[in-house]
Amino acid sequence: MNTLFDFLLIIVGFILLLKGADFLVSGSASFAKKFKVPEIVIGLTIVAMGTSAPEMVVNLVSSAKGLDDVIFGNIIGSSIFNLFLILGVAGIIRPLKVHTNTVWREIPFALCLSLVFFIIVNDVFFFGAEKNGLSLWDGILLLSCFIGFLYYIYISTKKGATNLDIDDETIDYSNTKTLLLIVGGIAGLAVGGRMVVDHAIEIARTMEISEKLIGLTVLAAGTSLPELATSIIAAMRGKADIAIGNVIGSNIFNISLILGANSLIKNIEYNTALNPDLLFLIIGSSLLFIFMFTLTKKKLDRWESVVYTVGFLGYLIFVFYRK
Repeated sequence: MNTLFDFLLIIVGFILLLKGADFLVSGSASFAKKFKVPEIVIGLTIVAMGTSAPEMVVNLVSSAKGLDDVIFGNIIGSSIFNLFLILGVAGIIRPLKVHTNTVWREIPFALCLSLVFFIIVNDVFFFGAEKNGLSLWDGILLLSCFIGFLYYIYISTKKGATNLDIDDETIDYSNTKTLLLIVGGIAGLAVGGRMVVDHAIEIARTMEISEKLIGLTVLAAGTSLPELATSIIAAMRGKADIAIGNVIGSNIFNISLILGANSLIKNIEYNTALNPDLLFLIIGSSLLFIFMFTLTKKKLDRWESVVYTVGFLGYLIFVFYRK
């Protein structure tokens, strides 16, 4: 009986996720049109920060409990989920056209940030330190990257406002309704995502699935459900900038803002067993840049999206079977 109740609440959670994504995309598109802000900027900021809220909450709670492996595992796992599955599914639904600035600036920034992340957590190998992890100074470095990214977004907004292609199909809601759609959308994503994760974990425990496997799969995937729902809705509506900006922005926020804030609270010890996962993330970020010059330039084509989706399935098999 309890399992049936858990399934029903998971369905309710998915409904909240889809409606929340619907509201967030509609409100964000209206905001972009109303204030003449490029949709890619909205995707990289409002949408990305809103959908990254679950990762922030999970990591702050984990930090307070001293669960360092959960902190890193959640961020790396969620970023892989964002890149491989979300872009894969969204690109299969509709190929995602990417602007020149995104190709040459946002995507390389995300790639460089993941490389910096790899270097600063492997202190023993790169710097001959006694242990691996993120220190206060690493946190300051990551937060500096976040501030630099926000400044770049600010400059892009000012430039984009003078040269903006306005989508006539986008509804221009009133200021109040636009705000309510964005706030309500983020709330729906947060509550729906939490319901799905909590009750999926209960079902997994009933089926006697190990806690480790639950953490590597359900938790990482669950905190990325808002990004998944939002990017799928955006792709279906032809809002490629919001879909791809959401993924790139979320990954940048995950590493620079969330891990940066965590390392200011306390030093976080890093387990090198996560290096294969982190390298997989770096490979995925590199592929996104390469895909911009293969097949149709400046577009994530369906075949490239299939590569991402198959890569994600391969990663899941690796997670299930590694010791």
